[in-house]
Amino acid sequence: MTTVHSTLDRMIDRLTTQRVALGWAAGCVAGTPGLVMEVGLGKGRTYDHLRGLFPPRDILVFDMWARVPAALRPDEDRLFLGDFRNTLPAAAECFRGSVRLAHTDIGSAQEDDEDGIRQWIGGLIEPFLAPGALVLSDRPIGAGRHGWEALDVPGTERWAYHGWRVG
Repeated sequence: MTTVHSTLDRMIDRLTTQRVALGWAAGCVAGTPGLVMEVGLGKGRTYDHLRGLFPPRDILVFDMWARVPAALRPDEDRLFLGDFRNTLPAAAECFRGSVRLAHTDIGSAQEDDEDGIRQWIGGLIEPFLAPGALVLSDRPIGAGRHGWEALDVPGTERWAYHGWRVG
């Protein structure tokens, strides 16, 4: 009997991997100062999880729009809406070197429609990062970037997740 890996199975694998990776990252940055950055608010699930993992830390959130219930909407001074190519450079001026953990959840079902985001998003995040910051992503945004040390992220046996220590 052949087992079919359904769409539901893939979603469960993706979310389980993400939860394990974020829990691991929380342990890696515990006791160090700095903000958390979420690039890709989506439905607000990960942002909500990050609030629980990092209750004393500010979380900067970036996305094209905020289509989330009011309870999952970040504070207005921490929410940056619009094209990443505009919002990230503008916000970097205020938050340069202050992010301890950056998480990007930028993938889509139509990877071909991602408009090369995997190639340029790391460079836009980099100015935010404190020395030794951790970057997690559902896409290999740090591959080949100078000063980004690839890390083995736990829980990635069934779904790829990527991590780097920067600077």
